[in-house]
Order: sequence, then structure tokens, then C-alpha cells
Amino acid sequence: MNLWAKYVDELWVLAPLNKHAQPDPIDLAYIHPKIKFIEVPSFQITSLKHLPVAVWASLVVIGKGLYFGAKADHLHLRCPGNMGLLACLVQAFFPWKKKTAKYAGNWDRSARKPWSYRIQQWILNNTFFTHRMKVLAYGSWSDQSKNVLPFFTASYSHTQISPVSKPEIVEGINLIFVGSMTVNKSPETSYWVAKELINKGFNCALTFLGKGPELERLKMVAKSDNLEDKVKFLGNVSGDRVIEELKKAHFLVFASQSEGWPKAVAEAMFWGCIPVTTPVSCVPEMLGFGERGYLINENRLQLIEYISEMLNAPSKYSEVSEKAMAWSRKFTLETFEEQIACLI
Repeated sequence: MNLWAKYVDELWVLAPLNKHAQPDPIDLAYIHPKIKFIEVPSFQITSLKHLPVAVWASLVVIGKGLYFGAKADHLHLRCPGNMGLLACLVQAFFPWKKKTAKYAGNWDRSARKPWSYRIQQWILNNTFFTHRMKVLAYGSWSDQSKNVLPFFTASYSHTQISPVSKPEIVEGINLIFVGSMTVNKSPETSYWVAKELINKGFNCALTFLGKGPELERLKMVAKSDNLEDKVKFLGNVSGDRVIEELKKAHFLVFASQSEGWPKAVAEAMFWGCIPVTTPVSCVPEMLGFGERGYLINENRLQLIEYISEMLNAPSKYSEVSEKAMAWSRKFTLETFEEQIACLI
């Protein structure tokens, strides 16, 4: 959002505010000389007991959205989510205003997703309800309307592009997981891969970067398997530390079940770390349908075979690593900013 904010005179943020949460090392503050925060209540609709509060909160959000939307020159939506759903409704009242929407989830409409996400997609894909809007979605899809643009997210500047010298893979395989330690991201799969390779006699190490409910459980599993010296749990770390770890890693094992633009995958590729990941959202496109990484299928043993083959063919590993790096380095912050400037 700070890149978007560079091109406006004043930034208004309409969102819920948590006054008690402490920022994580991965969080960044808004940077703008003239910023106005418009606080609205948060809400959820996971059961009927939430309905009264959700209705009240929705009315407040819609009311403030209409009031400040009428005053704004440009409306920018962040979807999908509860706030995104209401924003989709609010923006329809301003067909003459210039608007953009960032759909940060999986645009694949055949994928399983909550009903509220489907409604947001339907609205955003409908040119009647989204007049003068450009919707940024990850990947190219056959059912996208003319106002939906294939887009990307960037993490690194072109000034950070530099050669990467990894440890020799024949001397040891370094695996990494980067992301929230939740069931949906399946860190369990990363652990299983490391354990399987070690059991097969390979010199293998695994590093977890991230926090979540699965963190403590996997720590206990590693302890019971006597793999504490092979598996590291670093929690949430700074961006510089993430880069440091990715430069050392040979493979990112990331079996996430739901993604939009998986930054963990794009960032790993930027540093020549081959992604081993699930074919969700635009991931197959990112991996060149297998040329720049490995798409996990139902037979997990084939995943082990893929890594084993790379170990026995270092030149092949280097080739795939270079392809992954060359592709990811096309999507820098500077390129991202140029594209944003054209939309505002």
C-alpha cells in the first residue's frame, strides 16, 4: 500500500483497528505525510450468534464507506474478505469514479472458497457493477472479463539483484518452509519430506520460518523423532533474515492449500531456491508448469524422487534454479510501482 500511497496527495484508510495487538517483525507501517485512519468495527459471520453484531457493523461500514467514498477521488478495494465484500457493494454507488481492486486470493473460480469470496468475484468480474474499475487478479484465466487484469506482487528491488552462491547440493540438501504455521499451509508436509529424505540416508536439514498453531506441535514431533539437530524453528524473522535463509536453501517445500500470489514461492525463486509446491491459484503459471519447480501431486513419493534426482544431477538443479531466479527477478518493486502509477 505504501507504493500506491506515493501517487496520492492524501491517503484515507477505512478499516477495523486493533489497539492491543503488537506488530510482528513482518509488519510494516503506513508511510504517507497526510494519512487519515477511519476506524470501523470488525465482524465475522461464521454462525447465527454473530448475525446481530455483523448487521450493525455492516451498516456502519457501508455508511462510512458511502460518506468518504463520495469525497474521495479514487477508490481502492482490498479483496477478498468481510470488508472487501462491503467495499464491493459501496463502490457500485460510484460508477463515475476511477477505482481499482486488488484481489489477493485465488481467482480460479473452480476452486473451493467461501460463499462471500464467490460473491466478491462475481461483482468484480461484472463490468456493469464495476464501471471504471480495474481489478488486479493473480494469473491469467479464461473467464476473466475485460476489467480484470493479470497482476503480481513484488518483494524485492532491482538493486537487490545479485549472484547467489548456494552450498553444494551433493554435500547436503537444505529445505525451507516460509509462511504461517497453520494446517492450511501444511508445514507437516515439509517435515515429512525432510524426515523421509533423512530416513533414506540423505544429509538433509530443514528450516521453518513462521509462527502459528502448528509450530509447537511440530517442535514436539521433531523432538520425539530425534531430529532436533536437523530441523530448526526460527519463528517470524526480519526480511533480511528470510533472504539469508533462502540463499542457503535448495528447495522451498510449501504444500499450501490456498493461495493468491504466494510470496513465499516468488521470494524463494528470486534467490534461486527451487519451489516444491501445490498447483493452486496461479502457481502452475509461476513455475512454468514444471520448468521452474515441482508441482506436488497426490503421490508424495514422487516428490522425494524429484529431489533425489536433483541431488544426483547437480547441473540439472542449477538449470532449474537459474530459470526460477530469472523469472522471479522480472517482478521487482520498480516494475510493480510503474504498473501501479498507470492505474491511479
